[in-house]
Amino acid sequence: MSPLAAGASPPVAAVPESPQLARTPLHALHLRHGAKMVPFAGYAMPVQYPAGLLKEHLHTRAAAGLFDVSHMGQIVLTPCSGEADDAARALEALIPVDLLGLPEGRQRYGLLTDADGGILDDLMVARLPGRLVAVVNAANKAADLAHLKRNLPEDVAAELVPGGLIALQGPKAADVLGRFADIDAMRFMDVRAVAILGAPCLVSRSGYTGEDGFEIAVPEDRAEEIAEALLADEAVLPVGLGARDSLRLEAGLPLHGSDIDPGTSPVEAGLAWAISPARRPGGARAGGFLGSERIFSELASGPARRRVGLRPEGRAPVRAGAPLFADENAGEPVGHVTSGGFGPSVGAPVAMGFVPTALAAPGTRLFAELRGARLPLTVSPLPFVPAGFKRG
Repeated sequence: MSPLAAGASPPVAAVPESPQLARTPLHALHLRHGAKMVPFAGYAMPVQYPAGLLKEHLHTRAAAGLFDVSHMGQIVLTPCSGEADDAARALEALIPVDLLGLPEGRQRYGLLTDADGGILDDLMVARLPGRLVAVVNAANKAADLAHLKRNLPEDVAAELVPGGLIALQGPKAADVLGRFADIDAMRFMDVRAVAILGAPCLVSRSGYTGEDGFEIAVPEDRAEEIAEALLADEAVLPVGLGARDSLRLEAGLPLHGSDIDPGTSPVEAGLAWAISPARRPGGARAGGFLGSERIFSELASGPARRRVGLRPEGRAPVRAGAPLFADENAGEPVGHVTSGGFGPSVGAPVAMGFVPTALAAPGTRLFAELRGARLPLTVSPLPFVPAGFKRG
């Protein structure tokens, strides 16, 4: 049984500590489908399959792609009282999100902040009967768990649970998954316990591509069977880390460790929308979370810099780390690129980076240094492609 779909206390998953790469429950499936495997966040993960990054990307935008995201951390917060409100109240001290107002069967995007207002991680938090479930980034899950255990009250248990996690993304994802479970009435950010091939699973209508889709927590011993059943549909291709990155970049979604980190505040990262009205100044439960003083100051006065979209001229991609200059002959950089590559759906290179607020307006012309030359680019609104979420 999936510990996320059940109400019982889940077993604790071991976080790999040895230099040997861990394997997800879908490792054999990746090899069987010809994946090229690479190290990622301590795991052996597929970067692409024989179809190639370009086809995987475009197929996800047109039909459906299946991603193995089992390396992500699934953390269950269980209060001794059995009341989800108690877990929500405790977690609100660490995250500027209205969790007490989150209805059962819904989830919200949130930011785990530190005392300086920096972003320790970004995560999804779902409210289920008697507990909360947080999905956190793979590279941060051990640190996130330690942070939660250190800061939550003793009567709220935080446990990292084992299990597979599959993302089915794209405009045909609902048709495919609907053949196995009743998910048609689900809207963006709904969460529901369902049976797939008789296995208890937890399904959320969300993802990391900008497309409609689902993330499915599955029992470890049924993960391969369920993934293969989804892949048997001609609308579905397996997709690796390469296309996952280009899809999220086109969608303007930040990657922790690249576009956001503990040195970045939610406001300068362009994520102030994730700070719930109830937690803002004047709200029902304003503040009370780590870093609120800096974050409230930036909400009021604006940050010194902002994350922006960037559209390079020509066909040459601008990669992460490239310095940004206010003009072609400027001596000192004003910012830097945090993510960049070719956008297959856009048909052109796209990037994101940080620039001073005075240079963050769409249409502003900047220059990136590329192989000793200055390449012109333009600040662009995010996302680069329209979102396909089912909100109604």
